[in-house]
Amino acid sequence: MRISTLIRDFFADLRRQKLRSALTILGITWGTVAVVTLLAFGVGLGAQMKKNARGIGNGVAILSGGETTVSFRGFPEGRQINLVADDVALLEREVSQIGRISPEYGRWEAVSRGINAATPWVTGIDPVYSEIRNVFPAAGGRFINQLDIQNRRRVAMLGNELKSLLFGDENAVGKEILIGSTPFVVVGVMKEKTQNSSYQSRDQDRVFIPATTYESVYGDRHIARIVYQPTDPELAPDASRRAREVLGQKYRFDPTDEDALNIWDTSENMKMFKYIFMGFNIFLGIVGSFTLVVGGIGVANIMYIVVRERTREIGVRRALGARQKDILAQVLLETVFIVAIGAVAGFLISLGLVTLVGLFPIEEFVGTPTISTPVLTATLTLLSAIALLAGMFPALKASKLDPVECLRYGG
Repeated sequence: MRISTLIRDFFADLRRQKLRSALTILGITWGTVAVVTLLAFGVGLGAQMKKNARGIGNGVAILSGGETTVSFRGFPEGRQINLVADDVALLEREVSQIGRISPEYGRWEAVSRGINAATPWVTGIDPVYSEIRNVFPAAGGRFINQLDIQNRRRVAMLGNELKSLLFGDENAVGKEILIGSTPFVVVGVMKEKTQNSSYQSRDQDRVFIPATTYESVYGDRHIARIVYQPTDPELAPDASRRAREVLGQKYRFDPTDEDALNIWDTSENMKMFKYIFMGFNIFLGIVGSFTLVVGGIGVANIMYIVVRERTREIGVRRALGARQKDILAQVLLETVFIVAIGAVAGFLISLGLVTLVGLFPIEEFVGTPTISTPVLTATLTLLSAIALLAGMFPALKASKLDPVECLRYGG
């Protein structure tokens, strides 16, 4: 049968069953919208959560002292492990899996400029901290550098929100602030970044100063934590294990005592995010597919009706030499036409909805819905399966009809 004849018969069937055909196509359309938009929102939310999580750094580990919970080589349990600046050099030297590493001092301290004041977390760090934690200066300023460390300079870089509080719209670089009662010169303001996770205070609200300056001003012997980045994210577990061994040997605690050192490995968080959102998207896909399956059942029903109403026509075609596979192909192709019309309409509506939602300022909270390649692939695969299943059974029934019985029934 020619394609033109097939298309003509298809639209003739649609006209004969206008209401039923319209409802069937609407079912496929609505099912397509449900699957595409739910998966698009899932992809957008997952991407935004990962982006927010990376605000703390890429593959960063945060190490701080803890308390021993088991005795070890004559040392009792319950000992407090307090880290010092020399531990940074020790780990850098002994743990080959560590790429970048920085100490991190910290305390809440009053910071003021004129009548504007706040009490942010003042952080003493090394220059490499910028790369580890994605704390970069905006144009016109800089981060702490090695000369600041060597000369114990009283310089500071401000988090962008703290800068706005202290300076408003005024340029802060080169201006003086008081940290406690000590004057510091602002050398940079942090470039704005997305961050919804932190282990002490958001970077946007912090003051960053040289670690050596922090030591000289406050005289702290112990550091709050050590921040490091493995040479390869895949080596993060090895880096953590080796860090426990090295510091365990120095401080005389069991390296398997996980409470002796607190290590927050953000690369493990990213793996967890990956599996959580994979499951989340699968769940959304299943929920959306229920609506699409209902539409597929409607398609199967209307094709059964088409076969019944065209029984005589099928008998005539068989009597004139049409093969079973010709009848099978005709019914299957008409089913595909119905599903395709609904699918195209569904994709267009989904694209409009996703575009409309993207205009609202909600990216920070739920991300930007994205009709990605995996979303399209999953939806098209599901639509193809439904078209095949919805058309196969009516098509098989039509292809197996006896020509004589068809003519008798149709007559």
